[in-house]
Amino acid sequence: MPNRQAIFLDRDGTLMEEVNYCNDPSTVRAIPGAGEALAKLRGEGWLIVVVTNQSGLSKGLITPSQYEAVNAELLRQLGGAIDAIYFCADHPAKPTERRKPQPGMLLEAAGEHHIDLSKSWMIGDKPIDVQCGRNAGCRTVQVRTGYGANQAETEADFVMEDVAEALEFILLDSRQQRAP
Repeated sequence: MPNRQAIFLDRDGTLMEEVNYCNDPSTVRAIPGAGEALAKLRGEGWLIVVVTNQSGLSKGLITPSQYEAVNAELLRQLGGAIDAIYFCADHPAKPTERRKPQPGMLLEAAGEHHIDLSKSWMIGDKPIDVQCGRNAGCRTVQVRTGYGANQAETEADFVMEDVAEALEFILLDSRQQRAP
């Protein structure tokens, strides 16, 4: 029976600064404060899961080893505060149920980690991240980093300046819900 709470996060533009088809670990810049906020949530039992579209792999713009090196550098900068990473390499012209905004990656993670999606959150910088979270039954936050900096309208439940602010908000919200 699913009972774990999770924070699902987009990678590019949400956890790290947007670099179009990032294939060089030296260009990775984690959003300030993200690692500390992730560590706090993990300390309170939240599962931290990255869900990322990586069409650069199917387009030949990123090699699998470059993708892994970028992830490794991001994990290093975040202090290792990620429990799982799911990616979809589908070309945007040939999407499957795994490619955001479809919820396939979240559903896969939920099945593998016994996650209750109704008690979980999706954080991202693009409308497709918000749609993905909604399609999976999660609460949603759109951040104003990456592509979110230019988004005037959103269907997200909440809008925050960056992932660190979003994570602190979720932490406070979860503590208030547990309080007698």
